[in-house]
Amino acid sequence: MIETTHMPDRAVMVGVSTPNNSFEKTQEYLEELSFLIDTAGGIAVKSFIQRLPYNDPRTFVGSGKLEEIKEYIRAEEIQFVVFDDELTPSQMRNIEKQLNCQILDRTGLILNIFAQRARTSHAKTQVELAQYQYLLPRLTRMWTHLDRQKGGLNMRGTGETQLETDRRIILSKISLLKEKLKEIDKQKIVQRKSRESLIRVALVGYTNVGKSTLMNLLAKSEVFAENKLFATLDTTVRKVVIDNLPFLLTDTVGFIRKLPHGLIESFKSTLDEVREADVLLHVVDISHSGFEEQIDVVNQTLEEIKANDKPIIMVFNKIDAYHYIQKDEDDLTPIEKENWSLDDLKASWMGNSSIPAFFISAKEKENIDEFKQAMYDSIKRLHALRYPYNNFLY
Repeated sequence: MIETTHMPDRAVMVGVSTPNNSFEKTQEYLEELSFLIDTAGGIAVKSFIQRLPYNDPRTFVGSGKLEEIKEYIRAEEIQFVVFDDELTPSQMRNIEKQLNCQILDRTGLILNIFAQRARTSHAKTQVELAQYQYLLPRLTRMWTHLDRQKGGLNMRGTGETQLETDRRIILSKISLLKEKLKEIDKQKIVQRKSRESLIRVALVGYTNVGKSTLMNLLAKSEVFAENKLFATLDTTVRKVVIDNLPFLLTDTVGFIRKLPHGLIESFKSTLDEVREADVLLHVVDISHSGFEEQIDVVNQTLEEIKANDKPIIMVFNKIDAYHYIQKDEDDLTPIEKENWSLDDLKASWMGNSSIPAFFISAKEKENIDEFKQAMYDSIKRLHALRYPYNNFLY
């Protein structure tokens, strides 16, 4: 499959604020959605937020808000509306009938970005599987004559509808892709076994927190890195030596809020690198206003893939981009989060946790020596436990 939806220049975003999701938080989520649209090649020109007790089961937002969106996209000739949640197939059908334009939900948008950024055969297979799994329950909306090159599958039975034929084709493709990924998994297992003599360290974190930049700094490599979401899809493994201690460093795909479950399943072999690592470097963008929620998202994902029992080193990156509003001395109003300095953050739970934490800038190479020494000490301890007879080398 691996066909990407062509994002037009202009798109509008739609979000719902519920009692469990404040209006301000919804705005923050739509800022991330705007970044996703930008990464996909489009431009988000306007956002619509509606306060509701819960998402409307028929059209996600109420009929009045939907009419407001319809008037705007007609006046501004908008062709794409992106919803910051995964829509049900029936919601998509109902919304398309009302708006008469292309609809994309958060899951579809993320899949689109992954399809654009998949480079290797492995990544392309993983993304293609996730795409077909997403497409299958939405066939009645996205009906199309799919490619029928597989022998026998284009032979329609008596009374069989085109929809049923397409469903059979997709199920067959899903089965074939799963078998292909099983073969790739076997190859990956062999590759990992060949690397068992070295301690393995995996970089994990929210997307666009600077993992690849840190990888390049530590490994003196040239892993692709840019200020886009999901710049890295394929797992990259490099041998790193700190002083005289060698280890393997792995860069993995970034996590994100509401990461589609199909992607987690499809990227199983990639995430196995995280599961089988000896140490996790949890990289955080300290300059992002929602970095604490991003930490929670990563921790939840690690728990979901059963990798939350690993030794962790917290790496608060991008201190060069961190800004705060310094309060006047005579200002007696309560100190808000935006008034915290880096020193305040270091004195909070971040610096006082039992988990080692370091505040660095991979881009500007600030505080790197202290961080590398901590990595060296942690890896040396693990190496001593695994290879007690080789301790004299270090």
